[in-house]
Amino acid sequence: MDNRSSPLIEAKDIAKTVTGPSGDLTILQPTRLRIEAGQSLAIVGPSGSGKTTLLGLLAGLDLPTAGQVFYRGTELTALNEDQRAGLRAAHLGFVFQSFHLLTSLTALENVMLPLQLAEEADAASLAEQTLATVGLADRVHHYPNQLSGGEKQRVAIARAFAGNPPLLFADEPTGNLDSVTGEAISELLFDLNHRYRTTLVLVTHDEKLARRCDRLIRIDAGRVSETAAAA
Repeated sequence: MDNRSSPLIEAKDIAKTVTGPSGDLTILQPTRLRIEAGQSLAIVGPSGSGKTTLLGLLAGLDLPTAGQVFYRGTELTALNEDQRAGLRAAHLGFVFQSFHLLTSLTALENVMLPLQLAEEADAASLAEQTLATVGLADRVHHYPNQLSGGEKQRVAIARAFAGNPPLLFADEPTGNLDSVTGEAISELLFDLNHRYRTTLVLVTHDEKLARRCDRLIRIDAGRVSETAAAA
């Protein structure tokens, strides 16, 4: 089968407009985008350009004011919030700049939580194995306030990959880290992405990180353009 005939995710003329005190503000101009299974795509642009908005629309975290988003042929924009949440839980992984760990849970429990919600029979063992994969075998019973920034992001990455999702979204995954730690997290992210054969959609200000992806698109004032593939 021609892989181009069935993209993993497809956006058809999606746009986002919000209403503020001064009237309507267009955050994202009408955009078409196809992402094939196994690809890595970087989204870059200045602050406020619409990068995170586009990621949120592709992930079904937000709805466009126009257009449609499809995941494996299922129209996300036609689902209600509970249906979109169920699809995200079953198929998508997320890594955020601010880690989004639950402070009352240990590293192990943070990784276990989505596995338990997905009714994974051996959640504890799988979570422990994944934490070992990201180099945190000796931190499984530590709480987030007992971990460094880099360790917190490793827990977040373990949580994202533990369920082996077909599609992973990463929003500024190195944004809160120093350059050395950020480089280590970048290496880990791409190593696991290749190991798990995950499709990756990455928002970043880091051009070096962006150019490790197969494709690179830029957003400026809500307008999307694709540049040459990464070297």
